[in-house]
Amino acid sequence: MSNTDLMPIAGAIDPVPVARDITPRPDGRVDLIGLPKKRIAELFAEAGLDAKQAKLRAKQVFHWLYHRGVTEFEAMTDIAKTMRPWLAERFVIGRPNVVEAQVSSDGTRKWLLQTDDGHEFEMVFIPDADRGTLCVSSQVGCTLNCRFCHTGTMRLVRNLTPGEIVGQVMLARDALSEWPKGANDTRLATMAGLDDEETEAEYTADGRLLTNIVMMGMGEPLYNFDHVKQALTLVMDGDGLALSKRRITLSTSGVVPMMARCGEEIGVNLAVSLHAVTKDVRDEIVPINKKYGLEELLQACADYPGASNARRITFEYVMLKDKNDSDEDARELVRLLKAYKLPAKVNLIPFNPWPGAAYDCSSPERIRAFSNIVFEGGISAPVRTPRGRDIDAACGQLKTAAHKKSRAERDREAASEAANEG
Repeated sequence: MSNTDLMPIAGAIDPVPVARDITPRPDGRVDLIGLPKKRIAELFAEAGLDAKQAKLRAKQVFHWLYHRGVTEFEAMTDIAKTMRPWLAERFVIGRPNVVEAQVSSDGTRKWLLQTDDGHEFEMVFIPDADRGTLCVSSQVGCTLNCRFCHTGTMRLVRNLTPGEIVGQVMLARDALSEWPKGANDTRLATMAGLDDEETEAEYTADGRLLTNIVMMGMGEPLYNFDHVKQALTLVMDGDGLALSKRRITLSTSGVVPMMARCGEEIGVNLAVSLHAVTKDVRDEIVPINKKYGLEELLQACADYPGASNARRITFEYVMLKDKNDSDEDARELVRLLKAYKLPAKVNLIPFNPWPGAAYDCSSPERIRAFSNIVFEGGISAPVRTPRGRDIDAACGQLKTAAHKKSRAERDREAASEAANEG
């Protein structure tokens, strides 16, 4: 069991993370997804293998898990046939359970997922012409209570484990056929040929659809730092999922004490949910501002390790009618970013409505005017095109369907689909 110290958090409740190394299962088997190679070797040794053999088997299994994406030990063809049942009796290769999968009219995909202990969360895949971005959740629910965010209306249930976080990436690669050619080809007898350099065409079936990851799903990643770090370490591992840190962005609402550690220990791109340029407005819509104010947050951004003109910090700014969208707000945004000499770009996000929301979206004309002022100030400020609104997959809309649809309703829908297919 790992130890995760709780930090005071602005919000209605404090989080109650379930900090654990592995996810206990009713059958007693250990899920290997989310575990580093060293820990897998330790578990194999604890299960009875000698140290040398445990280390070798861990290397082989790690390769099959993260480079090949197999979900059954039987597919690990360089491991002796007599060894595979031994592994299957003690260990399992997990994925989040899929409760529901939806596809938007614009191609955006959203999955409602469930942990082994019954908690639900969501992930979203956003395809574009030159990239495919997976929006990954770090917690079940959220505690920050940002007033414009639908996810913020949920209570925080618990932190996701490293396996549940990296499992989202694994599941997306499954769905998009993003594993190397031959991942489940039982004719591959040894690892000898698997480490050879592969062409882009061989590496994926669909032209590498998943190119970027953003930690912008449910939850505040920096309030689950240890687990997010372990998961992203596996994602960036050259022997693992091998995605460059330059293609990973972590978004925070402003957990200032953890920002430097994020840059130093994880090293990914930083995005900051800014959304306002005055204390009163940000206190209202992003309550963590009452704990870590604008000046403190912007200084932490200025000090962020690795930030440069080549790796700019992204500032997310949701456009709320008559709240934060005036010409004065735009000019103050430019002034603040320049005052702290920040290598910055601003993403202007049209507010995505949800039932009961206290705000309206700024008009397209107002958003364009705001964007023009920021651009004229020398800072890039593109307007993000809303994606997945029809399936509640757009920015700020994630809230598990468990709150909208009962289990009985989902079961009836599944039965109906099965009957139609039959």
